[in-house]
Amino acid sequence: MSVEIKVVDDPIAECAALTAAALGRGPVVLTGGSTVKAYSSLPAEAWDGAHVLFSDERCVVPSDECSNFGAVSAAVGPVTLDKARVERIRGEAGPEEAAEAYEQILGGSGLRQSGFELFLIGLGPDAHICSMFPGAPSLDERERLVVGVPSAGLEPFVPRVTLTFPALALARRVVVMAAGAGKAEALSAAFAEDAPASREVPGSLLAEWSENITVLTDQEGASRL
Repeated sequence: MSVEIKVVDDPIAECAALTAAALGRGPVVLTGGSTVKAYSSLPAEAWDGAHVLFSDERCVVPSDECSNFGAVSAAVGPVTLDKARVERIRGEAGPEEAAEAYEQILGGSGLRQSGFELFLIGLGPDAHICSMFPGAPSLDERERLVVGVPSAGLEPFVPRVTLTFPALALARRVVVMAAGAGKAEALSAAFAEDAPASREVPGSLLAEWSENITVLTDQEGASRL
């Protein structure tokens, strides 16, 4: 396994470049949060024919301000996103039904065999990744690619749907976006050289599943590494 800590002046620009390159090569898993800013800077042609999936979703309608799909669509523009093959998590169906439906989509798309070209994730201040929170049952999933999350461990406190570690293991490259002083403690807990693997620090478990991990951060984020 390989974890590269990449400290750059502009993590958003670096993430945008990696995303643009991957969209032309294979399926890409997008995430929400501050990473959405990276998508808005991509040229329209980057989305043409791309296969786009999502790391997790809140159980709300797409027009809700909490929706990851809604945030990505607003950043990219609906006309541009129409150029891509987009596999949306239908969170409004509820955590269990939406998770089962997305599991079927991933299986039907042959992604267990082909894998993902790029899997983008953020890192919460509690070191959660996707919607896998500290101590949550989702951390123990070993078969399913998608599970429902009835109770979120961090705001907004709405049910969620999340991809799992077996899904992350299918990615040729995982990129973790975590910049700023507010992420310094979580980055240290998850990715410092002497950081122990712990279910209370979900990000620390990533290296057990992913062969190629790049952590994008800035000087403030890296201050405790």
